[in-house]
Parts: sequence; structure tokens; C-alpha cells
Amino acid sequence: MRRVAVCVSGRGSNLQALIDAEAAGTLLPARLALVLADRSRCLALDRARAAGLPTVVVRVRDFDTREEWDAAVLAALRAAEVELVVTAGFNRVLGPAVLAAFPGAILNTHPALLPSFPGGLHAVEDALAHGVRITGCTVHMVTDEVDDGPIVAQRAVEVREDDDADSLGTRIRVEEHRLLPEALRLLAAGRLRLEGRRVRALAPE
Repeated sequence: MRRVAVCVSGRGSNLQALIDAEAAGTLLPARLALVLADRSRCLALDRARAAGLPTVVVRVRDFDTREEWDAAVLAALRAAEVELVVTAGFNRVLGPAVLAAFPGAILNTHPALLPSFPGGLHAVEDALAHGVRITGCTVHMVTDEVDDGPIVAQRAVEVREDDDADSLGTRIRVEEHRLLPEALRLLAAGRLRLEGRRVRALAPE
């Protein structure tokens, strides 16, 4: 079993997808062991507590520097003895200390087909503003460049003529909720191999 921490900031729909996958037995050998939030109040924390998961809050404003915050995040992850980390709707950038402690072991989900529309919190709106016909979601490994890590998996979503940010975002989240648990399961099972800037999924033994 590979112990996993999920870092959250908002409503936690991707966290719920992981919780549901674990309950269904489809997340093995990953096991959710900690939910870490950067704020005291968010729906994601409510979802975690309802599922009986340990939670911890590490707020940036409680520290004098980002380096001190990063060290506190790392301390919380180590205290929970996690091996893998997922950032799912986490509105903070993990710093060098955490990245160095978990090389190739941090996944992020992003509501666009990277490298299109990286960074920020408005990828869905950006896709609509640019008039693209296809967008989607990406799960990638986290590196020191925001939304620039090796891509693990992607799902495409058609942009419809009558879409707004809510309708398009809803359909993207449906695909994220399918993609993220599968990517985490593959990582936990040791079936993702990093080859330079590419990630290859290995066939089961």
C-alpha cells in the first residue's frame, strides 16, 4: 500500500473522486492517508472529515516566509508517512523542499489540455475566450515550473456552441474525476516510468 496525501483549497470534487475510488476498491495500491489544506474552511475539508480521513491545515499567512510554509507542509507530509502527493484544486505552488522530498511522486490535475492554458485559476474561461473547439483535462507530474511537468494522461472535451464556463467546467470535471484516480493508481503500482520529459505507462505484469 502506498500512502497518499491530497492537497486541497476548494470544493474538493477531485478529492471526492479519489475517496469514491478508494471506497470502490479501484484505487489500490494507493491509500488516502492525509488531506492537507491551505485554509481553515473549505468544502474539501468537510469531504475529508466525512470520509474519516486525517486532515491538517497549513496556512501561508501563519508563516513569515514561503520557505517556512514549505517546510511546514513537508513536516506534515512526513508526519503522515506519505509516499505520494496529489494536488487537486490546490491554489498554492509547492516549494523546493517538498519537490526534492517527493521526486516523481507528485501528481497535479489541471482543467485544460496542457501545454495550452497553463497556470492560474481560469483555464476554462481562457479556453472559451480563445475560441478553441476542443479542451479537456491533464494529469501531470509536478516540477518546479507551474503546469510544465511531464504529462501522465489527458482527456479531451468538446467545446459546444452554447457553452459557458459553468457548463464546460462541469463536463471537464467529469473527465478529471475519471482520469485522476486511474493516474494515481498507476503511479502507486509503479506502472509510470519517467523517460526524460515523457511518462510511459507500463503494462501490468
